[in-house]
Amino acid sequence: MSAAQLESTLTWTFNAPCQVPDDVSKTLISGETVLHAFKTIRDVAIFTNKRIIVRDVQGLTGKKVETYSLPYSSIKMYSTENSGKIFDVNSEVELWTMVGHIKINLGKDIDIREFDRIISEAIL
Repeated sequence: MSAAQLESTLTWTFNAPCQVPDDVSKTLISGETVLHAFKTIRDVAIFTNKRIIVRDVQGLTGKKVETYSLPYSSIKMYSTENSGKIFDVNSEVELWTMVGHIKINLGKDIDIREFDRIISEAIL
């Protein structure tokens, strides 16, 4: 996959904080701990002390899962934008990484400044 293709495909909307799925512990390496988890409609994004893991549930049954792993070390720059009051209800986070650009929309139940702190603590 080229960087241009990757750039156009990675956009997620995180709706609210959630519990960490049970099977995530099988993917963690020694010394890696889960810090936060957020749900999309069917997917889950897990923030650890080392990376962001996004579990993309696919198919009608949801038995097929594609997992994205983004090490914090690959993030070169990020920006956050808080939501507006009436027409713009989602906050936005943009990550510029070594492999492309990732856009994350945050639902109204997620505090953009808390999310800002999560990313800052991980990459600074």
